[in-house]
Amino acid sequence: MGPNWNKAEFVRSAVKPADFPRDGLPQIVFSGRSNVGKSSVINRLLNRKNFARVGAVPGKTTHINYFLIDQALYLVDLPGYGYAKVSQAERDRWGRLIEAWFADSAQMALGVMLVDLRHKPTADDITMGQWYAASGKPYVVVANKLDKVKKSELAGNIALIRETLALPDTVKLIPFSAEKGDGKQELLGEIAAHLRGDET
Repeated sequence: MGPNWNKAEFVRSAVKPADFPRDGLPQIVFSGRSNVGKSSVINRLLNRKNFARVGAVPGKTTHINYFLIDQALYLVDLPGYGYAKVSQAERDRWGRLIEAWFADSAQMALGVMLVDLRHKPTADDITMGQWYAASGKPYVVVANKLDKVKKSELAGNIALIRETLALPDTVKLIPFSAEKGDGKQELLGEIAAHLRGDET
């Protein structure tokens, strides 16, 4: 039996490493560009409309937000990167915060890296992918906005994302639609497998 995803609570916003929970519970970390729909994907997984804040203005998540699921694990929502109209100093602060999180990622059970299925990954996406690869922890790539891609373009777009991010075959790429729910069960299955420790 996996966790009950309907039992979710917001725990804290971390603004510095001292705020990171270190209670031994596994952590599933979500990252992505500011406008990639990260909050919408989290809300879809939790069957909630506005649990993780969805902003009309990208870049709403300025801290690292922790959500406790069924008292069993955390979803960790990293600040979005790349698009938000914020000062360079603020961007640098987010960067240092994310860097500190990855330096202290012992409890990371799985990384979930979001990209936009419609576009070639950006330089920031490539950097993020390198963080995951360097962490030595398992991760999956979730290509959101499947509902906005023509079926005829799907295979080519997936191949381009894999190639641009230099993904090894062991890293799954899941086409996803936060809007319609496509890919949700596959992602939940990946998370459950890594929590059980029986991932392939």
